Order: sequence, then structure tokens, then C-alpha cells
Amino acid sequence: MLWLKGPGARCWLPRQPPGGGWRAWSLARAGAGAGAARDYWRSADHGLVSSTWDLDHHFVHRSIIPTLHFQQSLPRLPVPELEDSIRRYMAAQKPLLGDSEYRKTEKLAKAFKNGIGKELHKNLIELDKKNFHTSYITGPWLDTYLSSRDPIVLNFNPFITFKRDPQESYNDQLVRATNLTVSAIKFLNSLRSRILEPDIYYVNPQWSKSKAFKRFLSFLPTSVSWYGAYFAEAYPLDMSQYVHLFNSCRVPKQGKDELFSDHGARHLLVMRNGHFYVFDILDPIGNILHPYEIQAHLINILQDEETVAEYPLGYLTTENRNTWAAVREQLLQAGNEESVYKIDSAIFCLCLDSFRVENSSHLSHCMLHGYGYNRWFDKSFSLIITVDGSAGINFEHSWGDGVAVLRFVNEVYADSTKHPAVVPRGTAATLCSTNVEKLQFHLNASIQSAVTVARQKFDKQRHKMTVKPFEFRKFGKQYVIQERMSPDAIFQLACQVAAYRQFGKIVPTYESCSTAGFKHGRTETIRSATVYTKRCAQAFIRDRKKYSAQELRKLIESCSKYHKFLQMEAALGQGFDRHLFALRYLAESRGDPVPEFYRDPAYQYINYNILSTSTLSSSSVFLGGFGPVVPDGFGIGYNIYDYWLGCNITSYMERDLDEFLLDLEGSLNDFFDVFQGRSLK
Repeated sequence: MLWLKGPGARCWLPRQPPGGGWRAWSLARAGAGAGAARDYWRSADHGLVSSTWDLDHHFVHRSIIPTLHFQQSLPRLPVPELEDSIRRYMAAQKPLLGDSEYRKTEKLAKAFKNGIGKELHKNLIELDKKNFHTSYITGPWLDTYLSSRDPIVLNFNPFITFKRDPQESYNDQLVRATNLTVSAIKFLNSLRSRILEPDIYYVNPQWSKSKAFKRFLSFLPTSVSWYGAYFAEAYPLDMSQYVHLFNSCRVPKQGKDELFSDHGARHLLVMRNGHFYVFDILDPIGNILHPYEIQAHLINILQDEETVAEYPLGYLTTENRNTWAAVREQLLQAGNEESVYKIDSAIFCLCLDSFRVENSSHLSHCMLHGYGYNRWFDKSFSLIITVDGSAGINFEHSWGDGVAVLRFVNEVYADSTKHPAVVPRGTAATLCSTNVEKLQFHLNASIQSAVTVARQKFDKQRHKMTVKPFEFRKFGKQYVIQERMSPDAIFQLACQVAAYRQFGKIVPTYESCSTAGFKHGRTETIRSATVYTKRCAQAFIRDRKKYSAQELRKLIESCSKYHKFLQMEAALGQGFDRHLFALRYLAESRGDPVPEFYRDPAYQYINYNILSTSTLSSSSVFLGGFGPVVPDGFGIGYNIYDYWLGCNITSYMERDLDEFLLDLEGSLNDFFDVFQGRSLK
């Protein structure tokens, strides 16, 4: 793979030379000249930088098992049987449709299964056999993301926020920006040097701590390594998405965007007040600059006294993709090719915001969309840090899913807090930074006008967005497990009951489930609106006085049991959404008419997800979220902690969101009363 080439030879240096540290040794070996090395040693001798920045400080860790050791032997994502997908589809439609609508949809589904669907399924199987190196969903799913013409901000890009550093003095913007940046580059080095721990799900957590077990797995040939882990109930996950984590960018094109990567680029992109700055953060052989050099570069940027750019180009990444593609061509034709390339190829984008976060809602707005001018939403990810040290990630979604990004967040948070590269009141200010380049752009009247229009449209849209956090403290994961039920099922059921209370019916619901257990897996949908949740919602809302606490508990248990079954099916690639999507994509790609099955209003409705949900389970994360996928829906990012649960909900309808939050709290209170054996009033 291309991303393993280039600066991958960074680890071969035999030992650290005395006195000057790896930076000086790197400069000399890379041909930077004895003068540069002498200058660096001199700064170390005078205490301007530490001379202990050795090879071990260039990586987050050193894995016994090579990073991609299991990739070759990962099982392939199965193509479900068409009959099974239709059966699952009809089961998901049951709580959403009336009897007559259901019979009509059932008739169309049977005709599809026995007619054109059967032919499409056969063709899909044939294609899948030819493309044994990937999964049947990878290409179509990526193509759908890149073909969408909607703005990616608010519609696609999610965000994840870090918890604050436990030592409050380290939450200074400059200190935290340096520490998080250094840890991010250490993650990059570990990944490209193949010493990043592979993603493995351990049924028995003790295996994750056993060096002997890991050493055994590392000795297995890559062609069978997955099976060795499998027999010990350790399940390696696909890591193919990591290739696009760094040095990558989504590039707007007419009709369909492209993913661009240049893994040989060594520079960091920094945004401040809508201005762009770059500096090399890796030396010519791939070693990280000394942290106090990096900090000095950031000081240089923070001390730039320019106000917000008159025409901030970041607004263009909030535009309709065809509009942005046309303006980008104008940018290139106006002589900005080099500057645009430096943005696209940068390792990642560091956004230094010039304001403080006021509360949790403000934090979510900041990380989800900000004020537009200090973001480049097309980058694979942006690391955002405010004046008060609040930090988070906003990432472009086409290249990958939450598994890869959450792993990155976990590693970077742990490394930056346990092994901070710089300390408050360090010595960076005594260094003179001269290597920061401020990117300059030639903007004609047409481009300036496009930026102004993009800003107006973005400001109008972001002001419509409401984001509100929610916490429930009466119980959490431990309590629900003690009650012998699924914590995820309980939260999903609470959302269903809340929606039924608000809308008077069950509404289409999407819960994301990773299929990373398979080669090039992406996601599958858990359809958490079921006949069981409908029956339970009706009992709690419409007929609550007719049921005892014991009867209501049995209804909740039935929902939990069925939800766990749906989770298992989805994780094993046995949902129906991706399969039916792939069949439709195949028909459209061949130029065939869209089958009547897909033109059924019921099919359109089940994919109009009023509740779009996704969970983040991490001790490093404070908040996460994403925009609603339909104008009158809710985007629900939630986390279930040991002793409480919380979520972050987005909506374009503030009054409806307030009502939903009250109903959600009421549903969870009702569940708690039932768990306690108390009848509902």
C-alpha cells in the first residue's frame, strides 16, 4: 500500500547520539547540514529544548503484533440471502404501516423477491466473487457519499469532543494544542511504522494484557492469523479505513467528489481567524519536530494580530458540492494551485479558535459547525481547540466511520494526558520560529462574491440548528446489566416511547452498527423500531393503567431480547438495509429502471429516519454528535456510562426538541419505577 512507503524508514537509526537528541541526529543524517545540527545541539545545551526527545517519544506505543497482521485473513462481509433480507424488511415495516399499507408493501416485496430482485441478487453475488479483495458494500457506499451534492457540514460530518485534561493547567490553548498535536503525530508514526496495536475485540479482556498470547499471534502467518485469534475468542477488526486518516481530503468535483491523499507530505495545516498557516512537523526522514519547536510555531501563529479574514475561504467547504467544485476551479485558475495543494495534502487541520466555550450546547455547536470561517470541512479530520482548551474532532464521513476515529481519539487523549509533550510555562517562547508559512490567495471578484454568498447561506442554516445535551442519573449500564437487560436496548426503547408519546405513533429509526469485523466492512442499520417496542410504547403511553409493574417489565424484557438479536444480526452483516441498497445501486449503475419495490412510499418512509442514533462508548469522550438526517428529525448521539447515561440531540425544531427531551426523561423515569417494582400512576 502506498501509505506504508515514503517516510517509513524513520526507525532504522541505531542509537541516540550523545547530547543532541534525535532531532539533531536526524538533521545530520538527512543531509540538512552540520550547521543545522550544531544549531540544534546548541539550543539543547542552553536548555532551550529538552535533549531527551528520543526515539521512544515518536510513537504512542510499540505493538508486539504488526498493525495489519490480520488484514489478509479477515473474513469477507457476507451477502445476505434475498429471502432473509425481504423477511427482515417486512418485519421492520410492520410497526410503521397500517394493515392495508402493509399488504400492499408485502405484495411488492414478494414480486421483487421472485422477479427482478432475484436477478439483481444473482448479479451482486457474481460481482462479489470477482471483487474478493473488498466487500460488496464498500464501493457503492463510498460512491453514495461522494455523489451527494448536499453540503457536508450539518448533513454528514460528525464530531467527537475530548474530555478536558485532568490537570487544569494543561488546558491552556497553546499547551493543549501542542500536546494533542504531538500525540496525533505519534499515532501517525505508529500507524505507518506498523507498530500500532491492531484493533481487536476481546471476549476475554485478559487476553488483551497477555504478551505471551500476542506473541503467539504475531508468529502466525498473515494468511491464517485471524483464525488463530478467533479460536481464542479474540476478533480482529478491519483497519483499511486508517489509510485515509492522515494527509487526505475530500475534493469537490462536478457530479461526484474525489478522495485525495498525499502521504509523502510532512506539513501541518493550522487555521486561525480564517487564515491558513503551514509548517513541516516531520523532518525529512519522518521524525517529529521537538515539541517546543512545534509550540514555538503555534506561538508564532497565535501572535499574528490579523483579525478574521475578509473573505474566509473555509466558508466554501460549507457549500453545495457542485457550487464549491465550480469555485474551486476558479481558485486554481486564479493562480492558487500551490496553496490549495498544501491544504489538501496537509497531515491534518488544526483549528485554533479565538473564543471560549460557554456551555455544553455551545461546545457542540463549535465542534459540529463552528462559525464557518475557521474550518476546512473537507479535511479527513480537523482538531479543534478553543481559547479555554476545549478540544474535539470534526471529521469528513465518506472515507470512514466512527471505529477508526474513536480509536484515534482514545489513543491521542490517553497519550496527551499521561505523557504530555510540553508543560505549562515551558521554554518555547525563547525559541525563534521562522518556518511558518502563511498561505496567500489571489481572489478575483467572482471568488469573493462566492465566499460572501456561502457565508450568508451557512449562517442562515447554522442558526436553525439546535443542540441540547441530556443526562439521566438514576441508573446506568451497571444497573441495567444487573437487571439482566441490554443497556443499549433500554436507551433505544426510551427513545421509541418518547417518540410515541410525542407523535402518537412509531417513527422510522436508524441505529448505526459497525461491520468492521469483516474485510472492508462499513456499517449496517439496526431497525430499533419494532413490533415489540410499539407494543411496549402503547402500554406505557396509551394503556399504562391496565398493566402492572411486572407486566410492563416483561414487555421491556421482550424489547431488550429482540434488540440484542437485531444487534447481533447487524454486526454479522445480516441486516437488510445495505443489501437492498446494493441491489438498487446495481440496477441504477446499469441504467436499469428503478424497480417498483423501491418506488413504494413505504420504502421511502422507512428510510426517512426521524430518529437517527449512534452511540459512543469511551472514557475519553465528553460529547459527540451529528446533525439530523431529515428536516423534521433528531440526531441522537448517546453514551451509556456505568452509573448514568447521556445524549446530545440535534434538531432544526427547538420546540419539538424540548418536548422530546421531556418525553425521554419521562420514559426513563417510568422504566426506573418499573424496575423498582412500582406501578405507574
